[in-house]
Amino acid sequence: MDLRNIAIIAHVDHGKTTLVDRLLQQSGTFRENQQVQERAMDSNDLERERGITILAKCTSVVWKGVRINIVDTPGHADFGGEVERILSMVDSCLLLVDAAEGPMPQTKFVLGKALKQGLRPIVVINKVDKPEQRAEEVLNEVFDLFAALDADEHQLDFPHVYASAKHGWAVRELGDPQEDLAPLFDLIVSHVPAPARDTEGPFRMLATTLEANPYLGRLLTGRITSGRLRPNATLKALTRDGEPIEQARVTKILAFRGLERQPIEEAEAGDIVAIAGFTKATVADTLCDLAVDAPLPAQPIDPSTIVMTFSVNDGPYAGQDGTKVTSRQIWDRLKREAEGNVAIQVKESEERDAFEVAGRGELQLAVLIETMRREGYELCVGRPRVVMKTDPVTGERLEPVEEVVIDVDEDFAGVVVEKLTARRAELEDMRPAGAGKQRLVFHAPSRALIGYHGEFLTDTRGTGVLNRVFHGYEPFKGAIQQRYTGVLISSEQGEAVAYALWNLEDRGPMFIGPGEKVYSGMIIGEHTRGNDLEVNPLRAKKLTNIRAAGKDDNVLLTPPVRMTLEKAIAYIADDELVEVTPKAIRLRKRHLDPHERKKAARQKEVA
Repeated sequence: MDLRNIAIIAHVDHGKTTLVDRLLQQSGTFRENQQVQERAMDSNDLERERGITILAKCTSVVWKGVRINIVDTPGHADFGGEVERILSMVDSCLLLVDAAEGPMPQTKFVLGKALKQGLRPIVVINKVDKPEQRAEEVLNEVFDLFAALDADEHQLDFPHVYASAKHGWAVRELGDPQEDLAPLFDLIVSHVPAPARDTEGPFRMLATTLEANPYLGRLLTGRITSGRLRPNATLKALTRDGEPIEQARVTKILAFRGLERQPIEEAEAGDIVAIAGFTKATVADTLCDLAVDAPLPAQPIDPSTIVMTFSVNDGPYAGQDGTKVTSRQIWDRLKREAEGNVAIQVKESEERDAFEVAGRGELQLAVLIETMRREGYELCVGRPRVVMKTDPVTGERLEPVEEVVIDVDEDFAGVVVEKLTARRAELEDMRPAGAGKQRLVFHAPSRALIGYHGEFLTDTRGTGVLNRVFHGYEPFKGAIQQRYTGVLISSEQGEAVAYALWNLEDRGPMFIGPGEKVYSGMIIGEHTRGNDLEVNPLRAKKLTNIRAAGKDDNVLLTPPVRMTLEKAIAYIADDELVEVTPKAIRLRKRHLDPHERKKAARQKEVA
């Protein structure tokens, strides 16, 4: 059967996964009456809840006798390392661009990677059914982006379609009848080259993605570069430098057929398959015949930019919600995660019962913590820190810097510039973006952006859009003030009382409501001033035997500020932790005892 291999790349929320849904439906992969969830490719609960793709997924459809392997890639910068490797196993890609928003930072990031690989993308201007669409203008912006990224003349001559993935149609010209996705299918078959198929050479395949399967062990997915493969064959794995890692017998070969992975008896060059049987090989390794000595060229795995400390929950309520609370259980789970997720590295910390977990961003680590929480783990996590480097020539400290692109109403542009420049960001570009909006481009240290997003939404009344992508390492830019307010710390343990919280309201907004469990050292609210304040949320009203002349005041409480996991991680200071259990997210001081806190603060001042 004829083959085509394509990836779908785009900025966050430009419609990649929805388009794959429609391609699957219209190619006859689903039965007429089959019940299929929306965004069928986003298979895990967190992807479905957040509306983002976290892991790259592969599927395939058959159109007019041609099998099309489609890889749906993540659009979020924290998962950008996946995109780069996936592009190495396809022959072209669909670049989706929102017809109203136009090219965004992640569009530039993924397109740059695709052009570097020598791919000739098909441009899909999606969401042209929006009332605010400006499809023709966006097509010109995409052309300008191709030119800015040094596309060659073949890449600049890209075909395009206008589409509404949501309604399941695509057209070559805006005036054409809007019926189905046949124009896009036909364009893929005619424009995308068939993979080079060297079926007679020795077997070679570059491992592009990795997952840990509870029944089959490590599953390595990639495109077969040359040769054929049957189950029970013996292969070896080579690193990027050509060093042998292991020999293994192939226990299963799985091919992608619709949403299912099916075992097959023979795979050949050009097809995308998953192989089971290896125990040590990982992403960017070459799986090959025993006679092969040279590895396939591979992209190095992107470096981690953020580190967090995961530790055992040692609070007074430890073990009441979760079933997995020991350091051994947490360490085993983190090691399993690192095996199946190459973007995460784990190591034991110098602190007792604590581990250092490095990743590419707060979102990626928050997704890991949320997954563990749902599996019954209890743990405490510290404030994210950036991974610093040292210049090998000058010995200078270097820190990760990100390109931040912000679309904001003109009225709020001033406060955004003021806040980000105070955080050591440099304004690179500022221009009108139509309809009373401004587009601001900054180069900002990664540590300046930890905890900024919530403040940004407040400053822009929820109307601003902030996108960021890793830019590079630059010399350390100096100290940054992270939080201007102190916190309210509980001095007692028990259940919070409405009367006490009502009396504390003028001290600052609360994070808890009446009846919630608190303990000494737990953070229950934000202080309106810069210092921390110990308060008693358990103090009830004193009752006397003298009847008051008037009726007692009704206690009317302001609703508490509820901290999501991401907000809590971004909010805490260096001497604070987030306690995560299956039923609760609490903020607390690292040292629960007030004397220990004072002692630690004095030691920090001396240091």
